[in-house]
Amino acid sequence: MPTSQRDYYNILGVSRTATQDEIKKAYRKLARQYHPDLHSGARKTEMETKFKELNEAHEVLGDPETRKKYDRYGPRWQEAEAYEKARQQAGADMGGGTAWRRESGPEFTAEEGFDFGDIFENLFSGRTRGASGSAFRSAAVPAQDLETDVRLTLREVLTGVTRRIELTETGRHGLPKTRTIDVKIPAGVQHGTRVRVAGKGAPGANGGRRGDLYLRVHIEPDPVFRREGADIHVLLPVWPWEAALGAEVLAPTLTEPVRVKVPPASRAGSKLRLKGKGLPTASGGRGDLFFVIQIVMPPSLSDEERRLYEQLGKAPHPDPRAELLRAASTR
Repeated sequence: MPTSQRDYYNILGVSRTATQDEIKKAYRKLARQYHPDLHSGARKTEMETKFKELNEAHEVLGDPETRKKYDRYGPRWQEAEAYEKARQQAGADMGGGTAWRRESGPEFTAEEGFDFGDIFENLFSGRTRGASGSAFRSAAVPAQDLETDVRLTLREVLTGVTRRIELTETGRHGLPKTRTIDVKIPAGVQHGTRVRVAGKGAPGANGGRRGDLYLRVHIEPDPVFRREGADIHVLLPVWPWEAALGAEVLAPTLTEPVRVKVPPASRAGSKLRLKGKGLPTASGGRGDLFFVIQIVMPPSLSDEERRLYEQLGKAPHPDPRAELLRAASTR
């Protein structure tokens, strides 16, 4: 759920009279500009914040019904909506109007001098007033859930991680208030997973229970390792002679380097499997780690290396392109 107090129209760079199509076009243009994957370093962190605000603004203004509520109540539209629902429910339960528990003076209903605009203005002070000015205590209103993003590396996915989440919410007198909570994210989570933290969402009004907090997990692309489910794939460069003769080489894993045996006559693209060296699974097991052979050439050759390659080139061997030529000639 959105948590920002900023003006969503300003974030999208559109006027309050903009059409839904104009809002959609503005969002798409800015999404391409702010997408974190297009930036690096400190700039990437800045763009993550902007991209989150942009998505939040589009989530509200991109939906016509939600936009109407935002236009009516402003940044606190969710609280106003929850309050109005509670007011209507209370009225239905009492057989008409909104009934309030009396602290002193005569009992009033909404028809006898209450106005929703006045109620909302006083909502977070915990008091409303009827026509006589007598104070009443409103019914408890459950809060809205909150939702935010959290970004993890593959190494954090391997072990699980505790993240400190900072949330901005409305405090006393409508002023913004920041709070932090520590959330443990389990190992093996998938990209797009929503982690629920019960009772850590927005506060309820008039003693209502807190909502829940949901974390949307995003797995950062890794420059070395590629994830496929619980399995990890990594390119393993080898020299031509290592691929031809076999070799024992040092290769990376998510924890520490290991010695890997490259079998003789290894082909480019062939895979070496390390069982149980991937990511944790929901069943409590582990995926596998696959090294994909990549044959690389030296950037330059010494005289001795060139002489050896020349000798190898003169040795009798079949034409590696023969099958390709046969297949092409039969078409």
